[in-house]
Amino acid sequence: MRKSGPPKGLIAYLVLELLDEKPRYGYEILKEIKEISGGHWEPSYGSVYPILYKFEEKGWAQRIEREDEPDRKYFELTDAGREELQEKREETGGKARDFADVILGFYHVFAAFATDDRFEVEDRPNEWRFDEDFNGWIVEQLIRHYERDFGDFERIPDTPEEFAERMGLEEDEE
Repeated sequence: MRKSGPPKGLIAYLVLELLDEKPRYGYEILKEIKEISGGHWEPSYGSVYPILYKFEEKGWAQRIEREDEPDRKYFELTDAGREELQEKREETGGKARDFADVILGFYHVFAAFATDDRFEVEDRPNEWRFDEDFNGWIVEQLIRHYERDFGDFERIPDTPEEFAERMGLEEDEE
């Protein structure tokens, strides 16, 4: 169970990967992350630029000048940055559960606003609502994205405990 928002280090990892592709400037990184998220998430300038400056300070990235765009601050990955990227790839590989908890946690809250009598969220005309139709649409989008990326979706009848056992997952330690 996650105790806060997105997994720690997510933005830093994405920035390293994007700089490994090619030199980039901050706004370009923000837009690329937004595109990767399907347009549903864009980190703030206040999160990306400090990461770029931290990478520069640690020697993982360096600023480069471009004659065609002299006013932009481009950054490129250094050899030390590529070594850090390898470590971040390994570290991020262990965060799949954190990602699942964020996705499922926010979905459960969304659904609770529609179904739990403790909440009295007012519907607004011509806006998103916390109701069965909108909950269904979210699930439908997840299935469509699954099928786009992995092929036909087949229902998984396992309970969370059965799934964990079948997949050989360790029990949560709380």
